[in-house]
Amino acid sequence: MAWFKKDKKPLKAQDRRDVPTDVFDKCKGCGEILYRERLAQNLNVCPDCGYHLRVSAQGYVSFLIDSGTFVEMDEDLRAADPLTFTDMKPYPNRIAAAEAKGKKEAVICGTGELDGIDVVLSVMDFEFIGGSMGSVVGEKIARAGKVALEKERPFLIVSASGGARMQEGIYSLMQMAKTSTVLARIHDAGIPFVSILTHPTTGGVTASFAMLGDVNLAEPGALVGFAGPRVIEETIKQELPQGFQRSEFLLEHGMVDRVVDRRKLKESVVTILRHQYAGWSD
Repeated sequence: MAWFKKDKKPLKAQDRRDVPTDVFDKCKGCGEILYRERLAQNLNVCPDCGYHLRVSAQGYVSFLIDSGTFVEMDEDLRAADPLTFTDMKPYPNRIAAAEAKGKKEAVICGTGELDGIDVVLSVMDFEFIGGSMGSVVGEKIARAGKVALEKERPFLIVSASGGARMQEGIYSLMQMAKTSTVLARIHDAGIPFVSILTHPTTGGVTASFAMLGDVNLAEPGALVGFAGPRVIEETIKQELPQGFQRSEFLLEHGMVDRVVDRRKLKESVVTILRHQYAGWSD
């Protein structure tokens, strides 16, 4: 009978209900209210519009690396305070606040298997002070690169960053040269390096290792650039084109090689390694 039946309609953003934050998430693309568990199963990609919500660094490790094969490296490295930087909040306090959220630094590095292929992986964590690149981030990525070089394993970096960590001044900027130098050695040795750009990838990270991949992949809709659109518009006194600095715009202008849906990311990287670098899959 009709009065015993309920229409199965998705929750709408305009529904006037108190939505528990631990059960539902709102899609920033279409405004749909989505079950968090269902969203996690879909790798934080909206099943209705395909909008890519942010994923934690550990999340990328989980769905890229084969289960039980990831071994983290240099997890105990911690940032110092070389400039005794004090703004509204002392730098050590900012580090402590980030660590209180269960984070160790703005990058996770380690070794593991990607569909049976031995790889070295670095994943930046935007939740740790905006994924900013300080001396520890540069050191960890450089060390990971050296492991890839010594063990002759493909190197993967998943980038998500707001840029250099201003509290470390020149020490932060020096990481651009450090990481780029290691990647140059990896390139000279013929070892594949795949760079994966997620939202957002900006500042010194974009100006160094993020754009130096043998293959540069980007997630749909990711903001990728050095300076932000607002800063650029104020500098050049011109309105920027639609979609400027987004993945699709970069693909159209030859800055990235492919825009890849997160749900197909692992498959795409495996295909690249097995077909273009067949010798590394043995």
